[in-house]
Amino acid sequence: MGDCLFSFYSSLAPALPLLYPSPSRQHILAMWGPAVITLLLGANVVSAQTFKRLGGCPTLGCVFPPDQTDFLVGQLFDIRLEVHAPVNGSEAAHGGVPDEKFTFCIQSGKGACKNAAEFFGVKEPALEKWTFSYFEDLFAQDAKTPTVVNVAAKAYRGLKLTTPGTYQARLSYYGNSQTVANWVVRQPAKKRQAKNVLFFIGDGMTQSMITAARLIAHKSINGRYQSLMQMDQMDYLGHQMTHSLDSFITDSANSATALYTGKKASVSALNVYADSSPNSFDDAKLETIAELFRRLIGGPIGMVSTAYIADATPAALCAHTRDRGQSPQIIQEYLNNAVSVNGTISWPTGCDGPDVVFGGGAENFIAGPTSPGGADYYKAFQAKGYDVVYNNTQLQAIGNDKKVLGIFSKSNMAKWVDRHVFPENLKNQKNSPTGDGTDAIDQPGLKEMTIKAIDVLQERQKKKNTGWFMMSEAASIDKMMHVLDYDRALGELLELDDTIRASIAHLKKIGEYENTLIVVTADHGHGFDVFGSADTKYLAAQTDDRKKRSAIGMYESSGLSGYTVAPGSLPTNDTAVFGTEGPNFPVQWNPRYTYAAGFGANPDHRETYAINTKGPRLPATAATAGDNQVNPVDQPNGFIVNGTLPIDEPQGVHSLTDVSVFANGPGAEAFRGVYNNIDIFFKIADALALGSGHV
Repeated sequence: MGDCLFSFYSSLAPALPLLYPSPSRQHILAMWGPAVITLLLGANVVSAQTFKRLGGCPTLGCVFPPDQTDFLVGQLFDIRLEVHAPVNGSEAAHGGVPDEKFTFCIQSGKGACKNAAEFFGVKEPALEKWTFSYFEDLFAQDAKTPTVVNVAAKAYRGLKLTTPGTYQARLSYYGNSQTVANWVVRQPAKKRQAKNVLFFIGDGMTQSMITAARLIAHKSINGRYQSLMQMDQMDYLGHQMTHSLDSFITDSANSATALYTGKKASVSALNVYADSSPNSFDDAKLETIAELFRRLIGGPIGMVSTAYIADATPAALCAHTRDRGQSPQIIQEYLNNAVSVNGTISWPTGCDGPDVVFGGGAENFIAGPTSPGGADYYKAFQAKGYDVVYNNTQLQAIGNDKKVLGIFSKSNMAKWVDRHVFPENLKNQKNSPTGDGTDAIDQPGLKEMTIKAIDVLQERQKKKNTGWFMMSEAASIDKMMHVLDYDRALGELLELDDTIRASIAHLKKIGEYENTLIVVTADHGHGFDVFGSADTKYLAAQTDDRKKRSAIGMYESSGLSGYTVAPGSLPTNDTAVFGTEGPNFPVQWNPRYTYAAGFGANPDHRETYAINTKGPRLPATAATAGDNQVNPVDQPNGFIVNGTLPIDEPQGVHSLTDVSVFANGPGAEAFRGVYNNIDIFFKIADALALGSGHV
């Protein structure tokens, strides 16, 4: 994938282009800290419409968890308090001197507001002080005039609320100023319904993508489909809203935080409330569903992803940082839990080494500059009792009794279309997970990884009969949508659907289907949809951009799908490329008549509506620093589509759309309706009765 600042960031952080498909101001703030905010933002490397002093803190007194936060009974969390004193800018006050004698109390129901340390039975934390800077708006950025803010702060660590009800957290400062956070501890479920949870995430997957995937992979006669997606056949359907704490467009980090903790967070944040401190690991932490399952039930947990395994969606199961780009530290946290805060205070829970870790991202395990401390982290996992495998052959041969680390490529794993339709694209990548410079040819797919993970988790839970929890992510639906490679994105979505189908069959085979809650959803959406068909042969034959657009068929001219023609009916000289998977995938991926699709947020690019046979797209490139234009080698026979984004964005970005939720199994009925993304955490926690009888 391209990065809008590839050259600049590569010189500073080699792994960044893999980590941030669309860097934002929040990414910059989280990664480089206040000391260099002025340098980076002053260099016009980002753009935004809403610049915030600190997300979730509209006043000069900040309380995290903020107003409108819900908790599970017994869920661990931190509290961060900040009092701000802007030195300059529109909010300049108190001579730039923050109130160091602020007070903080907690009120339960209609009772008295008690000093927080007394309320939680902990010691009063030490006062902390620091300074940060930010730009108030685009004019301040253009003028290179940052606002400087002095801060007085405290942090209470490892707390929990054990009584359902309403609470008020009150921060008093600067005399009569007060910030009040209203909290709710939800009434927990009393009876456990599900023994196991299989949580599928189609990263970036929207209903319009599911509809498009159905179109190309399932035959219809006179407008009626003769077969359906597995997702179409799930027992319960709902929709979740994806807004984040301080923006209405979310990224994969804070959306995963909402799904796994039931708490809203800021862009780039993994299971923390992003504060303004220089340290991205000392922010107020939140206990995840995986950590709760490990701590309260003691069962095995697994993470499976087709991304590099330190990417946001898998990372959010176990990691705690406001900077999703800290891949080495994230890998270290998988194995050793959260790092200490200021060398003294540790997060009192963690995943304690997930029993299954499958994905890409070998660069974070091979000894070198992008591994934790430069160490060989394959050996570190082996020292903690893990079997380590590097390809599908080894994966299928390994036993199920031990913890397993499977890393199958550098960076993100190969896409379904390239593994099955264009396998030549797997060559000359030099992406072997061993680091020997060869190609990672023998990569498993999401289905193979998920089925193996089920078997390992099932075996490892037998001794105590605890059940298991697993997250399985189809990561490159999102990654391919970012680069407008719709065919590969839909291939990844169909692989997810095939994996769900196979997992249901496997669970029935081993007698665990009736015990397993299966939830399928996305973390956010993209502005993708199909609006017609395209005659790719006619389009390529035209020389004028406006004439090329005549190849698009609308309404009655859209015709029917050309992707599911039976192989025997194709002429021998047809150039169509055939798949190898059989049902539930297109028979061919390169028909003359394709679907015509568009994106709601895209850079300048060309469109032919034909599949890229040589590998994933790179739709735009930087002609000059920060100025992304049509990539001259991408789809040269297409017509130019003008972008809708700032010119420093080389690819599409996420959208506001609600995303679907599908569910089967014990507790699945709770997933009907329309609700917030945080509610998915509580629905899963209730199915497992994590808030009842375990605190």
